[in-house]
Amino acid sequence: MELIINGERRGVADGLTAAQLLAQCAVKPEGVVVEINLTIVKRARLPETILKEGDRVEIVRLVGGG
Repeated sequence: MELIINGERRGVADGLTAAQLLAQCAVKPEGVVVEINLTIVKRARLPETILKEGDRVEIVRLVGGG
């Protein structure tokens, strides 16, 4: 299936969860916020959130500074 991830189209396996997508992207869930179709997904729900064809996923890395 095809998703739009951070503005870029990408093919992924059907039935992929948000947590699996992060693992494929080598991103640790602790350091990001995931938004799917303009809705922020709580970290605890990433493993059960199944992505669907055409979903728009934004993976935003948290950065600290001063």
